[in-house]
Amino acid sequence: MAEHLPSPPPLPPKESVTKRYKLIWRVLLISNLALGAYMFARARRKDMDIANSKAPKTRAKDSKATLEVPSPPITTNPEFEIPAVPPPVTKPLKVQQPIPEDDQRELFKWMLEEKRKVISKDPEEKKQIDEDKAILKQLIRAKSITRL
Repeated sequence: MAEHLPSPPPLPPKESVTKRYKLIWRVLLISNLALGAYMFARARRKDMDIANSKAPKTRAKDSKATLEVPSPPITTNPEFEIPAVPPPVTKPLKVQQPIPEDDQRELFKWMLEEKRKVISKDPEEKKQIDEDKAILKQLIRAKSITRL
């Protein structure tokens, strides 16, 4: 007697998913593109309507140009109206007393000491620091300091 062997399970299809569902992919792609185009067109139409409503419209009647005035906005509840923002209050500048020359010299000496502590790696930066130190030394040695 011949034994009856079960047949092997069917092999899975070798087609890719995109090829298998080609029609569904196309429908989804076209519907998404159509939806996007509709949304952009609707937004543009709203923008154009807003721009047109802000600009005064003119119409020619009997060879005379008339100006169409838009009606004032309708407010239903005064509670929700936005209050007018008052202009910002600017404080007058406070004039400060000038710093005495002795204090300025002490400040310049402190700045010079801080510049001496700086270690630069870049030759351009070192050159700039040296120039700053030279200026500070001139200010310290000067008989009178110019006021700004």
